[in-house]
Amino acid sequence: MTQELIPFEELPEELQELYEDMQDDLYEGLADKVVEGTRKALDMGRSPHEILAHGLVAGMDIVGEDFGAGVLFVPEVLMAAKAMKAAMEILRPLLTQTGAQRVGTIVLGTVKGDIHDIGKNLVGMMLEGAGFEVVDVGINTDADTFIQALKEHDAQLLGMSALLTTTMPYMKVVIDRLDEEGLRDQVKVLVGGAPLSEAFAEDIGADAYCEDASVAVEMAKKFMDLYRRAA
Repeated sequence: MTQELIPFEELPEELQELYEDMQDDLYEGLADKVVEGTRKALDMGRSPHEILAHGLVAGMDIVGEDFGAGVLFVPEVLMAAKAMKAAMEILRPLLTQTGAQRVGTIVLGTVKGDIHDIGKNLVGMMLEGAGFEVVDVGINTDADTFIQALKEHDAQLLGMSALLTTTMPYMKVVIDRLDEEGLRDQVKVLVGGAPLSEAFAEDIGADAYCEDASVAVEMAKKFMDLYRRAA
């Protein structure tokens, strides 16, 4: 069983300061400092679940908010996400050992015919920073690969990206396959990419259009909240 998470405000002042420093370092993209803070918290006997929640996820939440508000831009967010990833290399095996629950699982990929991945990678790193298990199936991904990954990982969410107008229609192909496989009611579909729009997402039957990575994280959290309420 996962240990109950102690609210931030109930932690000792020393720990609050450590986690706030980790959040600041993450915001600045200082990977070495974030890793140092992660190791220090572990040495103090703190659980990997607590470090993830109060140090890393809380920091990435701030990054996401400022990215969405136009305060931060893609290069800064990528630096923060890389710092998060460095700390996760330490925490991931420990989280597995302690049985810590992830927020949810999302399969993420760029659709068939499209090899662009910068946006997809940014979304993936920010989702991982928000506590999601991200199954990245890469670029030029066909419907069979998406379906197989969804089944294999029992994912609740599917995220598809496209940067070319010629590859956008393939998103509908994948959604139709979800219907054929009897998975459509079990999986929420998020789509994004420069040429997409809210109207296009509605036309193909997607559940959400995400104009940027911060919106993708917001929508993913929203859908997981709905799953939990329905459970």
